Amino acid sequence: MLRSVIALFVIIDPLGTIPIFIAITKNQTKKARKEISNTAIITAGILLFVFAIAGTQILSFFGINISSFMIAGGILLFMISIELIIHGDWTFGGNNVSDESGVFPLAFPLLAGPGAIASVLLSFETSGLLLTLFSIMIVMGITYVIYRLSDSIYRVLGRRGSLIITRIFAILVAAIAVQYVVDGLKSF
Repeated sequence: MLRSVIALFVIIDPLGTIPIFIAITKNQTKKARKEISNTAIITAGILLFVFAIAGTQILSFFGINISSFMIAGGILLFMISIELIIHGDWTFGGNNVSDESGVFPLAFPLLAGPGAIASVLLSFETSGLLLTLFSIMIVMGITYVIYRLSDSIYRVLGRRGSLIITRIFAILVAAIAVQYVVDGLKSF
């Protein structure tokens, strides 16, 4: 189980998504940021639970293999990273950041992206359903705590520091996105 928790935590990388979370919610009140983070974590947790329980059936029902899923998720992540690199924040679809930002791009594809879903599917195959679900709960709990501390992290970083880190992490997210696409293409 420890292996599943560590693998999922590294793939979800809640510390790495903090600058992106801050960039997306920078003009929001503390209450709105809390709602967006709650939406992101709950949505990501539900997505991962669903894929742990019925992921292989869902993908096979639609005739999708994990490789195609990784390519599609990689493309979405790449689009997000380009937006963050160019603008320094999330402006896709206008400047109105709402609770839906907790769903897209935070919950999917950043937290519960193709890598996390693939990790959950692999964990289910190797460790069983109960340990996989427990791993998801642990990682999402840690992610919740990290997101709750985002205001403190932002105070330490400041505006410029946050912009710099957002763009650096956006480049890393772009690299992860490209790797998803490459891995998906290799699997074909």
